[in-house]
Amino acid sequence: KPDTIAVISPHTDIYADYFHVSPGKAAFGDFRKFGAGHAAVKVKYDTEFVWNLCRTAEAIDFPLGVLGEKEDKLDHATMIPLYFVNQYYREYRLVRIGFSGLPLPDHYRAGQLLQQTAEQLNRKLAVIGSGDLSHCLKKEGPYGYQKEGPLYDKRIMDVMGGGNFGELLEFPEHFCEKAGECGHRSFVVMAGALDGLKLKTEKLSYEGPFGVGYGICTYRVTGTDEGRRFLER
Repeated sequence: KPDTIAVISPHTDIYADYFHVSPGKAAFGDFRKFGAGHAAVKVKYDTEFVWNLCRTAEAIDFPLGVLGEKEDKLDHATMIPLYFVNQYYREYRLVRIGFSGLPLPDHYRAGQLLQQTAEQLNRKLAVIGSGDLSHCLKKEGPYGYQKEGPLYDKRIMDVMGGGNFGELLEFPEHFCEKAGECGHRSFVVMAGALDGLKLKTEKLSYEGPFGVGYGICTYRVTGTDEGRRFLER
C-alpha cells in the first residue's frame, strides 16, 4: 500500500537531454485509440513529491523537471500497469516520468533522486519500470525479426530475474537498438531507485506471443546492502 507510485514510461514526453516529469494535479487517459474507450484510468499526481524531486535535481544541476509538457493525457505504458493496480488499491498518488536520450548512468542517477525524495518526505514509494522488451522476435510480428531480439530478451530476463542491476549498465546501445526494445531505460531508472537496498526478487513471467517480448519481475525491499550500489561499482 504505497503512498506514491512512480511510473517510468517510454511513451510519455521524451527528450534527448532531459527527464520530463508530468506537472499538474491530476490526469486522465483511456484506450480509445486501441478500440477500447470504455477502459480508462484517472490519477491524482503527488505534487509535493514532484516539487521536491525537481528541487533536489536542480540543486545538483541534474536535467530533470516539469518543463515542456506536450501531452497531458496518460499514455498506455502508464495506464496498463495502473489498470491492474487500481483493481486492488487506489489510495496512492502518481509521479509520471519519461526517460531521455542521455546515457544509462544518468538514468540510474534519476532513480537515485526518486529514492532520495521518498526518504526526505518519508513516503512509501513503489516504482514501476514500464516498457516492452524486444519488438523483433518473429518474422510475422509487427516489427519483423532481428537476431538480437531473442538474445536481448534472454539476457534481460536473466539480469532482471536475478536482480543483477549492475549489468543493465553494460548493455551496448547498438545492441539495444537492433533488438528494438523500449523498456531498458525504464528498468535502469527503477534500478537506481533501489540503489543500495537488499531485495527479495521474483521473476513472475515472460512471453512473446505476438513478436514482442513481455516480462514481469518484482522487487521487495527487505533492508540495506552497500554491495548493491551499482553505479559506484
